[in-house]
Amino acid sequence: MGEIRENELVCRCKKVTLADIENALDSSAQLSDALKIFDHVRDVTKCSTGCGGCHDKILGIISEHISG
Repeated sequence: MGEIRENELVCRCKKVTLADIENALDSSAQLSDALKIFDHVRDVTKCSTGCGGCHDKILGIISEHISG
């Protein structure tokens, strides 16, 4: 996955940026399962509730976040 900038749109349908996702990830610190974290991020940001085209990109961001 290429470098994503903080203000770059990850979810175009819901206008969610990388910074929005990172903020949601920060509030999910107690979660360790990527799919549970995805559900949390989706609930907080509403990303991946439109066309779903950003689903894989968001999972990639979550994977990078988990692995440090």
